[in-house]
Amino acid sequence: MSLETITSLGWQALQFSLIYVLLIIVIAVMKAFRIDKAKVLLVASIKMTVQLILAGILLTYIFQYPHPAFTVLYLLAMLGFAIYTVWKRNPNLNRRFHLVIAASMSVSSIFIIVFFIALVVRENVLNPQYAIPLYGMVVGNSMTGVTLGLKTFQDVTAGQTKRINALLCFGAGPREILFPFVKQSLETAMVPTINSMIGMGIVFLPGMMTGQILAGALPMTAIFYQIAIMIAITTVVTCACFGSLYFGFQTLFDKDTQIIRLPSVEAES
Repeated sequence: MSLETITSLGWQALQFSLIYVLLIIVIAVMKAFRIDKAKVLLVASIKMTVQLILAGILLTYIFQYPHPAFTVLYLLAMLGFAIYTVWKRNPNLNRRFHLVIAASMSVSSIFIIVFFIALVVRENVLNPQYAIPLYGMVVGNSMTGVTLGLKTFQDVTAGQTKRINALLCFGAGPREILFPFVKQSLETAMVPTINSMIGMGIVFLPGMMTGQILAGALPMTAIFYQIAIMIAITTVVTCACFGSLYFGFQTLFDKDTQIIRLPSVEAES
């Protein structure tokens, strides 16, 4: 990296550092309403800044010296972090449920990104310029959707162990009992993505499209990319959530169709 480039980046960093002044407004609102989250906000801002700067340095190197191995390692790191985040937020799920989540997120996100880059963009699947940012959007939304779906599933099944066991005793099957909860959870997980699609282009301009326009791309080209990536995101969120919930809830029963343990069992009194 040349001295001129380093100097330019330094001035940009100084210029964009002014945005942190806006956090004063957020902290002021928190103080006014006695929301004790100012420290959390500051820590989150610092972590975000450090993580993004490190990612920027790493991506600069990968883009300058592109190699399939570097791209694969970076994609696996993103996928691993996304899966770990979902696991961490749902520690009371059993081991098989966790494995189902990992498989669902992995298969759906990898299939969608390969389809998107190879057939829609028509580029090398391991081209870091396309693979890394696009996969980040896909797997990031997958992580959010699965987390929301699992939270909903645990909320709606909270306190239902006795009722479900009673239904089992009366001959009801496990799929028949829990499938309505799975359906409700999947629907809830899909709502934010669908709402984003509804308001896109009228209520707000999405990040990918805005970034491309700021980088000098033609607005129509940016629009085509945004339409494609939103459909890809909707598909991966749906598939990852469906796989996690549909195959995951079946790990809650043993061979005799008796409940082993509902994930929300701790919520019962």
